[in-house]
Amino acid sequence: MRPLAGGCIAIALGLAAAQALAQDSCANRGDLDLLYCDENRDLVADPPKDPKKFKNPSTLVFTYTPVEDPAVYENAFKPFTDYLSKCAGKRVVFYQVQSNAAEIEAMRSGRLHVGGFSTGPTNFAVNLAGAVPFAVKGNAKDWQGYQLIFVVRKDSPYQRLADLKGKKVAHVQPSSNSGNLAPRVLFPKEGLVPDQDYKVLYSGKHDQTVMGVLSGDFDGGPVASDVFKRMVDRGQIKAEDFRILYRSQTFPTSSFAYAHDLEPKLRDTLLKCFYDYRFPAEMQKAFDGADRFFPINYKEHWAVVRQAAEGSGEKVNKAAFDALATKEAEAAAKGKK
Repeated sequence: MRPLAGGCIAIALGLAAAQALAQDSCANRGDLDLLYCDENRDLVADPPKDPKKFKNPSTLVFTYTPVEDPAVYENAFKPFTDYLSKCAGKRVVFYQVQSNAAEIEAMRSGRLHVGGFSTGPTNFAVNLAGAVPFAVKGNAKDWQGYQLIFVVRKDSPYQRLADLKGKKVAHVQPSSNSGNLAPRVLFPKEGLVPDQDYKVLYSGKHDQTVMGVLSGDFDGGPVASDVFKRMVDRGQIKAEDFRILYRSQTFPTSSFAYAHDLEPKLRDTLLKCFYDYRFPAEMQKAFDGADRFFPINYKEHWAVVRQAAEGSGEKVNKAAFDALATKEAEAAAKGKK
């Protein structure tokens, strides 16, 4: 046992030394994971100091947040991914992810180069995966936003949030801004405290909450207004079958972010490709009239989202991410039963 114990001690000391070296070589890290550095204090990971660590893949991997069925978005983004391939001069593949945790882990591990992250999980993507948000969907004047709405069936007796005490209320996922974090901050002011006035049930996706409310599996739930609208526009649901009991302030919709370690020339090419692109009619219809990728930065435009996460008590670190991944997997498993 002594050699084994000695080996464990050596490994522990080695890890501690590596951690100390990483800390010593970075003047500021902020809330970022030890893998990253933020010396310019813009709250996102700086590019690697060592040019050998830059990545210039022959195939670009792109994805979009799985707020609904990933196959829906692979089709919706096809005009753009075809364009991006020609613009960047590289093969582009759409990687279907089934959860926010899987998407974040894909960028952290280097398997994902650029993609759209849901509003709340963007915080985790920045801190734990080195994601650098640069755009949201929008138009010539402004970025596209959405509200947190709370939906119940139209024929239900509920008229205000406080009426849902003791009822079956579905949240979306632990990391979701509109589907979990913001409700924990905003609902108590309306007389309804999550995990106190009702047991939080996780549906896994916004559309699953909506369909669960419609079927009677849930009495109500908070979802993103843009997802609800797209479901109405596609004919999946009828707006008149629901009543909206609550509508929040406007939050920025899903961010588009690139991996911090992309080779600078490739990164700049990608940014130009995104910013120059104009959505064709079918994409405008799919994305509530947005016609372009509107430039944003994480420090400024995500301040309200960070405040919601902090107000809910959410920690955006590796331990919280591991707990998030476990909860998402449990919610997905329940959804398949």
